Amino acid sequence: MRSHWGSVLAGASALLPGASALLRFSCSQLVVERLDPLVNPGVVGSPHLHQIIGGNSFNASMDPKTLDQPSASTCTTCTFAEDFSNYWTAVLFFRARNGTYKRVPQKGNVYFEESNGGMTVYYIPSYNNTKVTAFKPGFRMITGDPSLRTKEEAQRYRQLTYTCLQDPMTRTGETLDLPSKPCPAGIMANLRFPTCWDGVNLDSPDHASHVSYPESGTFEQGGPCPASHPVKIPQLFYEIIWDTTPFNNQAEWPEDGSQPFVWSYGDATGYGNHGDYMFGWKGNALQIAMDTNCNGFKCPELGYQEITQGNKCTKRPVVDEDIDGWLPELPGGMPVTDANGNKVF
Repeated sequence: MRSHWGSVLAGASALLPGASALLRFSCSQLVVERLDPLVNPGVVGSPHLHQIIGGNSFNASMDPKTLDQPSASTCTTCTFAEDFSNYWTAVLFFRARNGTYKRVPQKGNVYFEESNGGMTVYYIPSYNNTKVTAFKPGFRMITGDPSLRTKEEAQRYRQLTYTCLQDPMTRTGETLDLPSKPCPAGIMANLRFPTCWDGVNLDSPDHASHVSYPESGTFEQGGPCPASHPVKIPQLFYEIIWDTTPFNNQAEWPEDGSQPFVWSYGDATGYGNHGDYMFGWKGNALQIAMDTNCNGFKCPELGYQEITQGNKCTKRPVVDEDIDGWLPELPGGMPVTDANGNKVF
């Protein structure tokens, strides 16, 4: 009988064909709340709700000049024990016909089913055996734009997509917008970050212009980095499984036949898909992993903890509000808007 470890390695290859080496690991939920230390530093009660994973030093400010995430954290929700980074995205809600909202739960991905929500994180060194430079302390970035509401705009971020899961192993049929039909095994949000860095700035005013996607083609195809961003960095990739199955009864969907899911930033299209990242690996652990071409959820050069241990690492929300009941509006009073910024509902 094939060992569990062998199954995971084979499964990782099936889930991401073409990659000769990669880290694919689970990070359980740390907290769900309205904090965004990247876009709204110091603000307790950011405009929209986020789900956060990683080190428990996460807070409203996270000034890189004063905070060292590995030393400030006492635990991490990730299975690689030296990863105290923080990763976060918006939160998906179901909107009922009566106008109330219910938060869609997250669930563990393939091989990580015991995870308490959270995400699956990938770091991919290369698809063509070239070296990459790991992120540096203080590095942070965003991909995507929550204000987008049209396909034409979203095509700028062609690697931010959704998969309507027919079963947990589905990895085809990605779309830029939210699925229009019930998905038998849930909706997977896929966020692939830029893979080229300017080599100088750890951040930028918009948290995005210091990084870039390849000048042509894609990272998977070995596309070249532009001259303005010559340094190849690992492809950071999130998979989030939203368990939409409790809401698959179309009799409860909008009467006009449209899909019922809405992002916490007020987007019913899905085109505003976006994610945030703050690097927080201990020492040079990530560079070692990238150089040694580790494959899967364990790496001999890195410390490891079981998913059950990561599940124990949580934070109490600092924003006191109901996010789990049937809500009359999205948290923070966020309106749902169209491409012109007009309120839809």
